[in-house]
Amino acid sequence: MSTRLLFVEPPKDYLFLMGDYLPPPTALLALGAYAEREIDDLEIEVIDCQAESLDWKALEKRIEAFEPDVVAASGFTCNAYTCAKVAEISKKIDKDIVTALGGQHFSYADVESMHEYPEIDFIVRGEGERTLVHLLRALRDESDLTSVDGLTFRHGNEIVQNRPRELIENLDELPFPAYHLLEKNLDRYHFTMMAGKGRYMITEGSRGCFHRCGFCTQWKHWGARWRTKSPKRIAEDMARLRDDYGAGFVWLTDDNFEFGKRGKELAAELKARGFNESNEFFFQARTDDIASHPDEVAKLAAVGNNWQLVGVENNSPEFLKQFHKGERVEDARKAVGVLKDNGVLAQAMVIIGSRSDTHESIKKLREYTLDLDPELAIFSCLTPMPGTELYDEAKRNRWLDDKNLAHYDMAHAIMPTETLTRSEVQEELYVCYRQFFGTPTRVLKGLFSSNDIKKRCFRHLAGKRIMYNLRQMI
Repeated sequence: MSTRLLFVEPPKDYLFLMGDYLPPPTALLALGAYAEREIDDLEIEVIDCQAESLDWKALEKRIEAFEPDVVAASGFTCNAYTCAKVAEISKKIDKDIVTALGGQHFSYADVESMHEYPEIDFIVRGEGERTLVHLLRALRDESDLTSVDGLTFRHGNEIVQNRPRELIENLDELPFPAYHLLEKNLDRYHFTMMAGKGRYMITEGSRGCFHRCGFCTQWKHWGARWRTKSPKRIAEDMARLRDDYGAGFVWLTDDNFEFGKRGKELAAELKARGFNESNEFFFQARTDDIASHPDEVAKLAAVGNNWQLVGVENNSPEFLKQFHKGERVEDARKAVGVLKDNGVLAQAMVIIGSRSDTHESIKKLREYTLDLDPELAIFSCLTPMPGTELYDEAKRNRWLDDKNLAHYDMAHAIMPTETLTRSEVQEELYVCYRQFFGTPTRVLKGLFSSNDIKKRCFRHLAGKRIMYNLRQMI
């Protein structure tokens, strides 16, 4: 008996700071590839509403036309409402359509979400490939749903949480993401600031992190472990994106790159496949990891790594200790120096709005960031994401001033500090961007930089629209 499985990337607005941005729905493509390989008689379609410019009415017509047995969507906290609306529309079309949601937000807020949205039939918690396949087989065979590890479901008036599913040990066993399901959209995926006019694509090299930063959702979602694909497999995936799908810029989505464990070998594997400085790719890394491995940074730069996002976070040792970063403030300066020495654009991630923050402490953080002098800085508000230690603490202490999940994007201030109102934190974010991207000297240096990426980013982030939007959020 054939099963018709529909994955939906719903209509949503991307954060204005990202600029002209449309990423492929990589989580759905990973799930689709695994389900396609493991289940016979499975008909799969992926609808990407952004790439196809579909509004909710148009999506409803597409769902009706496909006549799915199962509709699935996945998202972060800021996309939770849109994912729930996919389930709502599906049930409106046909109450017998099975709806399944997944991703980090729903993994943590599973019971709460099912109470709030009766249209959700199932929530796939944590790593989704095996759980989704097990669910599809159970539905087809009408077998016992309590045997599906990692599943939360509705049983009468009760919400049932099955035991967690064990993680996949060998990530090399996973199939290549199902980009073939979206070939008609491939020319539409782009990130102008990052990739210019080139085709922008995403792949993963690892899952999880063994560090336990208090504000991070990733390490807990992936079981407080770091699992990596082999350097050979990562290089094969990146080469396939380049050669078969025309990727001009690749985002390697690892939460923790780990230079020492695979940097040298990955550089060698990429070089063997003809990668050089013209094959651009990006990833994020810890300051201490970069500072400790300058040779590996150089080797990866030679095969196309021209941009790294660095988790600087803060200039306060107390802040870094409070959130279990395990890094030193001086690591950031070393890391930025190593990247600059090797021609890699250093983008610092900086966080304001910790409970002890004041106007003075945030001013010092701005001054520190300017002195650190990364090519780019992204300032964000400390955001208590569901599933983090920070969220549990904020909820327990009633710090959550804003409960609109669409605002949990790290650009909206969600909670006050001990001395600043939420509005004051929001204003401080505006001042951070204005000082880093808005002063005449820095604007001129950015706009006339020899680095094309820095030039594109300054053209966007120093623009009047960005500053206006940041100001309007106060």
